Amino acid sequence: MTTAQFQPVPQISVAELGRLLLAASNAVQFVDVREASELALAKLKGFAHLPLSEFAAWSPDIQTRLDPQKETIVLCHHGIRSAQMCQWLQTQGFTHVKNVVGGIDAYAIAVDPSIPQY
Repeated sequence: MTTAQFQPVPQISVAELGRLLLAASNAVQFVDVREASELALAKLKGFAHLPLSEFAAWSPDIQTRLDPQKETIVLCHHGIRSAQMCQWLQTQGFTHVKNVVGGIDAYAIAVDPSIPQY
């Protein structure tokens, strides 16, 4: 499959992410695709951990791990891997996916300086 077949990935700013996390709504699900070693350095509460490097292990069960009808916010370090995950989720029938622009790095800078940068 070429990237030309993917729909553009909607994006969300780190400020918008901060507001969503404060609202703590069950209508939104959060996914972090970084590695376990990265989570050990910096993480946000409420995110399901689905590292892209373990795609083969969790991808067959994505429809039961996540709700395709819910808004799905995807995070990584800078926003590249999460954009890839968003594209793949779209191919799996997820219609409300959003990539966090700048990832957890931008979140630590703009929203919560207590989050370590790495």
